Amino acid sequence: MTPFKLTDELLAEIELLIESGKDDDLRSFMEELHYADIAEIANDLNEVSATYLIKLLDSDKTSDVLIELDDNVRESILNNLSSKEIAEELEELDTDDAADIVGELPKEIVEEVISEIEDREHARDIVDLLRYNEDSAGGLMAKELVKVNENWNVLTCVKEMRAQAENVTRVHSIYVVDNDDKLIGRLSLKDLLTTSTKSPIKDVYIPKVDRVNVNEKPEEVAKIMSKYDLEAIPVVDEIGRLVGRITIDDIVDVIREEAEKDYQMAAGISQDVEADDSIWELTRARLPWLFLGLLGGIGAAAIMGGFEEMISNHAILFFFTPLIAAMAGNVGVQSSAIIVQGLANDDLKGSISNRLIKEMLLATLNGIILGVVLLLFTWFWQGNFPAALAISISLVVVIIVAGIIGTFIPLFLDKRGIDPAIATGPFITTSNDIFGILIYFWIAKVILGI
Repeated sequence: MTPFKLTDELLAEIELLIESGKDDDLRSFMEELHYADIAEIANDLNEVSATYLIKLLDSDKTSDVLIELDDNVRESILNNLSSKEIAEELEELDTDDAADIVGELPKEIVEEVISEIEDREHARDIVDLLRYNEDSAGGLMAKELVKVNENWNVLTCVKEMRAQAENVTRVHSIYVVDNDDKLIGRLSLKDLLTTSTKSPIKDVYIPKVDRVNVNEKPEEVAKIMSKYDLEAIPVVDEIGRLVGRITIDDIVDVIREEAEKDYQMAAGISQDVEADDSIWELTRARLPWLFLGLLGGIGAAAIMGGFEEMISNHAILFFFTPLIAAMAGNVGVQSSAIIVQGLANDDLKGSISNRLIKEMLLATLNGIILGVVLLLFTWFWQGNFPAALAISISLVVVIIVAGIIGTFIPLFLDKRGIDPAIATGPFITTSNDIFGILIYFWIAKVILGI
């Protein structure tokens, strides 16, 4: 399969077809494209052209395209659609996607849109999903699933499954519930096919089934599904009743969003922003960490000012200041990145003290190797062994301290319920720069006897 690529020439051709009103040619072209590719095209069109394109598509394809659109583009298009047109698109979507779109609509038209949905059960399911917090398993789940009662026999079960499956895009699992609709297990398709039609389901089903509560955080759901290689997971309410399921496509979105968030935080961006956001929004997201970096630089300058006389008498120390600061920041970011990744994947084992000891030993080994190299270089370059020794020992100590700080801070923040990703990037770099320079000049002062 050759991936679709939107070129300037192709976009210009589509815009020309829209301006010329050649609807048949446009429909014919769009029929050959995947809905995700159409969404990519619509994202690059102006509001009027994007709306025109969307209205040309068949309703079942339009609904899929709407989900893939950028939030701002989708909002603009929905503003140009009537309540009835929106309702028609919602009927083609799974309940979780439909609820996401309804949640983005202005409050004054939500009730009107819901009332226009002809499938009342579908409408009730959408309304039900809107009650859950977006940042929860309930806000992530879909109502479409296949479930059977433990008291049914296999024949009744098959008939009911056929009826239910009509409304389910993909049947990942068959869930078994009791008379109170509480989830008690799952049904193997193989067992269903090889068992007598008169056999009761209670004699066939598998009681062990992974599940999550409606109030579970999406990140925790992602960890569970990733750990156990699940394509779907059932969602139960506070008393164990089956209320929905979460599929792998929704979890992929969660993982991607979490990765983007952590990447931005590591880069010193405090808010969720995109490249197309306004200058003011981008400034608000970036400025706090840049301000922290400014304060760190001022602090480092102040520390160096306290050693002004020593620097003037031993200029070689000044030459290596950037190296010491850079190594401190690099080691700190490396250590914190490993810890943050381990915390995110739930891979860290053992106590904090053991982790710190391991990191200290690792930093010591790396520091000694790098320190020896630096010692030989500086000695041969300047011919000043005491100064070379002071710089090299400082490097070793700085690397050890940076490794400990980079390990401890994320672990500390995690224990306090704070996202440890905030510790990476500018925070660790700035703090280690200050500590690194302070340690550097203090050790040099002691060794050189100044």
